[in-house]
Amino acid sequence: MPDTDRNHRAVPLTDAIIDSWRRDDGFVISTDKARLDVAAVHGYLSACSYWAKGVPRAVVERAIAGTPLVFGVYEESTGRQVGFARVITDRATMAYLSDVFIVPDYQGRGLGTWLIETIVAHPELRGLRRWLLATADAHGLYARFGFTPLAQPDRWMERHFPDVYDDGAT
Repeated sequence: MPDTDRNHRAVPLTDAIIDSWRRDDGFVISTDKARLDVAAVHGYLSACSYWAKGVPRAVVERAIAGTPLVFGVYEESTGRQVGFARVITDRATMAYLSDVFIVPDYQGRGLGTWLIETIVAHPELRGLRRWLLATADAHGLYARFGFTPLAQPDRWMERHFPDVYDDGAT
């Protein structure tokens, strides 16, 4: 695994800490919401993802604003955002990992593995009782970090509105 450095800087007027990690091959992960390329995140989620196809940009913006921890992956030399993930959490008992992606041109470089490794090791997420996520195609990746199928799926329920973006109810 490449060497990484971790840097912190306080964000004025909030309780948030912006973290960043660098790999020796020129990639950076940052939790700085101001650095996100929201157009790129929306573009991927709305056009390329299977879980948020057609999501309006306003919904993506609201989701980012309401999420305590977001992680962007960037190519340092160009500044291009090449990956993303959100962690919806109370920072005490549970976290839901959502909207994880690496753009196709950058897949196969270990960036997805590095992103998940960085997220699950984040200091604000240590000691949580439960982590949740949903995936159709990355079970092997998440299993390497301790994720398993629900032990008792009969105890879980959901409210799911798959066509919500089609009816203008955003």
